[in-house]
Amino acid sequence: MYVAMNRFRIAVGREEEFINIWRSRDTHLKDVPGFDSFNLLQGETNEEFTLFASHTIWENEQAFRDWTKSEAFRKAHANATSSRGLYLGPPKFEGFSTVL
Repeated sequence: MYVAMNRFRIAVGREEEFINIWRSRDTHLKDVPGFDSFNLLQGETNEEFTLFASHTIWENEQAFRDWTKSEAFRKAHANATSSRGLYLGPPKFEGFSTVL
């Protein structure tokens, strides 16, 4: 199993806007070989931002890497919005492989 996560710092007060972007987005993941599941996670809020993470589970790291080079990946990111002031910096990627 491989877990791929992107952490997002979202401006306080704009959380629903961010959630709605993901809610209305076609990720093109359902038919991708090796894809298992997706979740959007909301973390703590401080005075600067609210932390979110996109969380996908894959059969293995290679399945994830193959997706990042696929047409499905390009389609999923083609309409990615860059709403001014919504994101406080770029997402931070984190990948994890199962060890136990």
